[in-house]
Amino acid sequence: WSVYSKPVPANGRELWTLFLQCSCVTVVIGGLFYNWMFASLEYSWHLSIAMAISFSLLLLLTLFLVHPARCVFSMIMPTLGTKQGRKLLLSTCIMIVAVNVTPNILSNIKTILQVIKCICKNSSESLLNSTALLGKASWEFGDAIQKNVDSANIDRPMNGHFQFSLLHNSSLIYHQMHLAGEKIGRDFLAVEVLVKDSVQIGNKLVAGFSMLYLSFESTWYLKNYLTNLRFDNFYITKKLECLAVDRKSAHLLVRSPRNLIRPTGLKLSREEVMLCLVQTMLLTVALMLMLVVVAMDHFAFSMADTAVRKAAQFSVVPIALSIKYRAKIGILPFLSKLFPLFYEELPLQDFEKSYHHYLISSSAHCSISPPKPPSPSVLLVVGLLFCTLYATVFLETYARRLCRTIAGSFFESWEEKRVLYLYKKLSRK
Repeated sequence: WSVYSKPVPANGRELWTLFLQCSCVTVVIGGLFYNWMFASLEYSWHLSIAMAISFSLLLLLTLFLVHPARCVFSMIMPTLGTKQGRKLLLSTCIMIVAVNVTPNILSNIKTILQVIKCICKNSSESLLNSTALLGKASWEFGDAIQKNVDSANIDRPMNGHFQFSLLHNSSLIYHQMHLAGEKIGRDFLAVEVLVKDSVQIGNKLVAGFSMLYLSFESTWYLKNYLTNLRFDNFYITKKLECLAVDRKSAHLLVRSPRNLIRPTGLKLSREEVMLCLVQTMLLTVALMLMLVVVAMDHFAFSMADTAVRKAAQFSVVPIALSIKYRAKIGILPFLSKLFPLFYEELPLQDFEKSYHHYLISSSAHCSISPPKPPSPSVLLVVGLLFCTLYATVFLETYARRLCRTIAGSFFESWEEKRVLYLYKKLSRK
């Protein structure tokens, strides 16, 4: 670390040591950068490789030649434990949910629509067949009436058949239903693609902005550290203790103000505790929104699974059409009032018949995709990431203290000036 934090290597051995250190760091960061672009941001593999190689070479030259750049890069690592690191992890959670949960919800909704389409198709087909049954019944009933008319020897041309109009071209209905199903499928596919593309673009923008802001925040910290003696200067460091002992004023640190803390201690100031609580509440709101999306996934799967099972259990509805027909014929019915003993009605042929049909709502020939259950691994990964996010809330304070330590190790002469400034401030108080 002494070689890595030196402004200029003292000899050739330190020079090669520094080059080896920068090379190892560059290889690790380049591999992580490639995996981040390819797996998380979903860029193509050849673009990810090209960007990772270019980034690695540029990083190697920068770390090896520019001393402040090494300090900024070293501070980026603990800065990942601050608010910007949480933004990166949160964008990763959003991407995981969008890529895995949202398509699953849309798939289960499509399954429900396929069940509805299947029920409508089979019901309409069965209903059309029932109209054919009515046509058959009306024709046979007309035959019976015609026979009665013929047996009465009435000299009058008659046709006892009913004119029953049927829709024999059922393909028109099937075609319309097929077009409606295709339109719904296209709409859902467009929504799925739009959601996925929007989340990908948003995640790439957030990730790029977060990486730039990480570098900016580390640079801003180093700039303030080197230009402002009061900036982040409230730590009881070893150099401050040694200075107080040398000047025989160790009592200044014993009776130090409450806002002074040790950089290696676990004590948090009141302001740091309040900031952690606020960040925790904001993170809880984001977690609740994620859980709502995951709950929607479970609800959509439950609805789709219930729809598929209930559709398979639909009972067949029986339909019975019964026709009873009785007729008698009498000549001059008013004579029955004058001569009731001599009047007689002639019975005609009776007609009695039942027709049976069954309305079918579902069929095994329907193409219904099975419902997709929620992936437990997604919930596990999101849960682990949020545990990490909650941990970074409380680690942020210690990450900032580590940034202060890193900056002090890279610029030791400036650290001595800051310690002297803080000592004089305590002495005046």
